[in-house]
Amino acid sequence: MVNTDEAVIARFEYESYKFEILVDPDATSRIREGKIDIENDLALPEVFKDAKKGERTNEEILKKVFKTTDIAQIAIEIVKRGQIQLTTEQRKEILETKRRQVINEIVREAINPQTNTPIPAIRIEEAMDEAKVRIDPFKSVEEQVQMVLKAIRPLIPIRMEKARLAVRLSGDAYGRLYGDLSRMGIILKEEWSNAGEYMCVIEIPAGMQGDLIDLVNRKTNGEADVKLLK
Repeated sequence: MVNTDEAVIARFEYESYKFEILVDPDATSRIREGKIDIENDLALPEVFKDAKKGERTNEEILKKVFKTTDIAQIAIEIVKRGQIQLTTEQRKEILETKRRQVINEIVREAINPQTNTPIPAIRIEEAMDEAKVRIDPFKSVEEQVQMVLKAIRPLIPIRMEKARLAVRLSGDAYGRLYGDLSRMGIILKEEWSNAGEYMCVIEIPAGMQGDLIDLVNRKTNGEADVKLLK
């Protein structure tokens, strides 16, 4: 559970009523999507009319406005429809974290279609600065990735796509690598050869091709085959 010193106030006003909850600032994007963990996301499982004074809202008013007294559902509505009261420092930290998440997601998924190679994070960041992209600390990463792509496409060649790679490993290397491969992408096809070699076709975000190849080479001392499929 987030403690009260780290929590921020989410406030929603309806007619003459004011509703406040103490919420983890890092959880607000997820809560806006309807996903909430009451024990960890709220400092207190309570709805206040004035959180600083500790004045709680009575159940009759909650039922009248939200048609429920379920704290989880009410908290989601307050975060979705209200405002988050952040300090300057909190807003700066959340904004930087969200910006980095958006950049990392684009780096994972995108390639330069002219060279079919990943695009460095610094190049994405420079294009965002040039396009004067403004990240919203409370919108989801997925939503803002599309916004950023639309803004930077006139500045750099970029395409979001998946890559398929064929991987061949010895039986010994299979044990060391299978978990990593399944976490990095989707294994579309797999089989064992008569010689005891493991072979698979894996689909991964295009920007992760280099990461997968480096991982396989490092864990097999270069004794494996990885080929990009067209």
